Amino acid sequence: MALTFVLDPAVVPSLREGIVELWADVTNAGGAVGFVPPVTLDDIRPALDEHLGGIADGSCRLLVAYDEDGAVAATAFLIRNTHRLQLHWVWAYTVMVHPRHQGKGYGRELMAATEAAARSLGDVDAIRLTCRGGLGLERFYASCGYKEVGRVPGAIRVAPGEDRDDVTMLLPLH
Repeated sequence: MALTFVLDPAVVPSLREGIVELWADVTNAGGAVGFVPPVTLDDIRPALDEHLGGIADGSCRLLVAYDEDGAVAATAFLIRNTHRLQLHWVWAYTVMVHPRHQGKGYGRELMAATEAAARSLGDVDAIRLTCRGGLGLERFYASCGYKEVGRVPGAIRVAPGEDRDDVTMLLPLH
């Protein structure tokens, strides 16, 4: 069973709710996607609205993967830089695979599809992303070709007295 990837799908209400549910499920399962558990759908909606605003203004592209049942199974947002000296690379944000699909190789499929989507933009030399240290995410991204290019120790506070490193990863496309 493979995922079906769609770049720039129409953001209809069912897709919006599917992403909100995915994001909450990933977070509540311990995923590092901008929140700490527990979260509700209402906690997630404002963050999704920010991403969707970028889609509306053309600064953000959405990659969605659907499972065999047509449910939203994974996402990645590609966000263009606005600084005139950094227009040649994009950020990958909110990269996530639903917990029920983890361990099936879908994370690698998502990263390959994210790379293909960035390459399809034509003028992108690299993809950057950040991840929360301490969860093994750096090893996963490294296995997908990304290199660690920066680390800020203790930059992410997940709870009082519980800090994680903010790790920057880069995938050159040339």
